[in-house]
Amino acid sequence: MCKPPQVPPNRLELARDSSTSWLTTSDGVRLALEEIGDGQSILLLHGLTATRRYVVHGSRALDRAGHRVIAYDARGHGESDPAPAVDAYDYERMIQDAVEVLTGLGAAPAVVVGQSMGAASAAGLAIRHPELVSSLVAVTPAHRGEPSTNLARWDRLAGGLEHGGPDGFLQALGPLSLPERYESAVETVIRQRVGRHVDPSATADALRATPRTAAFAGLSELEAISAPTLVVGSRDEADPDHPLEIARAWAERIPGARLVVEDAGESPLAWRGGALSAAILELLDSR
Repeated sequence: MCKPPQVPPNRLELARDSSTSWLTTSDGVRLALEEIGDGQSILLLHGLTATRRYVVHGSRALDRAGHRVIAYDARGHGESDPAPAVDAYDYERMIQDAVEVLTGLGAAPAVVVGQSMGAASAAGLAIRHPELVSSLVAVTPAHRGEPSTNLARWDRLAGGLEHGGPDGFLQALGPLSLPERYESAVETVIRQRVGRHVDPSATADALRATPRTAAFAGLSELEAISAPTLVVGSRDEADPDHPLEIARAWAERIPGARLVVEDAGESPLAWRGGALSAAILELLDSR
């Protein structure tokens, strides 16, 4: 049985010097968000150590197709506030943040698009609050419905970021499994992404805390999702954190889900904003 969403007395404040707005959650965290366009709502949820810019990567295809696109920085990420305590970076709280954004903006039900950590939160949202999710898009899911079994790695990345910034994070990440001609470009992208956090220590706390929690109780619970679903996998061997096998497992368990993956030799669909947006629009058209 799904629980009714908790609707807090959210405050939406428009920034004076940019297009960014802030929504204050029920536990006092200001989430930095942007929204553009009109029509059916699409909520974008980014991955761990990313920001709201890294879901459709700047593509305007969704709002130009007549949708209201909402994206926010998760607590402790980007321009958003830190959580009030380290244990408030758990998946339960992040799912609640999504509930509060959707209800606070009057944007439900919405198409919910999540990448990696955001995919886990989106699936948890669809399981617990199906009335808020009209369609689900899970981009490179990595979550098995249980805490990570490689916590030492997440702790190492957290320490690298906390004490050395983007360079420390890269050093903790270790050698990239990439052709040499791509290494410099990928390192630049990682530095830019990690460098967008206003409070790196808060992002480090999220790196330590989030993998220790679960967004849902095992892969079998994905069978409860009723929303039309698209799962976007990746063949990228240089990205072992998002194995194609997990995307396939999600698509097998979510009723009626469709799996899309880039062709062999192509760059990952998940990182091509225009192509990813086209796949999302195709799902919506097929409904």
